[in-house]
Amino acid sequence: MSRVPLHTAATAPAASQPLLAQVQGAFGATPNMFRAVANSPAALQQMWSAFGALGGGTLPAKLGEQVAVAIANRNGCEYCLAAHTALGRKAGASAEAMAAAQSGHSDDPQTAAALAFALKVVEHRANVGADDVQALRNAGFDDEGIVELLAHIALNLFTNYVNVALDVPVDFPKVALLRAA
Repeated sequence: MSRVPLHTAATAPAASQPLLAQVQGAFGATPNMFRAVANSPAALQQMWSAFGALGGGTLPAKLGEQVAVAIANRNGCEYCLAAHTALGRKAGASAEAMAAAQSGHSDDPQTAAALAFALKVVEHRANVGADDVQALRNAGFDDEGIVELLAHIALNLFTNYVNVALDVPVDFPKVALLRAA
């Protein structure tokens, strides 16, 4: 049971209503995470704008979803794990690639580097070294891609925290969390 109301377009604060309509139009439904965040029009605007901005970025959607499932699994966010697994499949990732990403692995060297970096940022609260950034460059990331990857990480941390802290009910096909070895 969510710890905050899950708003509909009819019950949300007035400033959240047009944003929820945009979410509805984009997904064909209004996922519970957005319904929970709609309690704060400012937070909903920030979240929706960030998804839009990163969706138009240089990193492929598939990579963004693989990063998202790795972070969701690490943070124990069942909601984001389920949502981003479904979105990753929609972005062209195989079920096997999404399962591997969930545990921080990929056969693709660039994806593997991004996943390793993302998980290190999460685990060490962004205390990474020059060698970690250089590993991304060695895998083919330029400065724009590195900064954009950090933006994806930050957005995923926000959504993980919202869903875990507020106990938002999962409304995507469930995916089992993997326990860290």
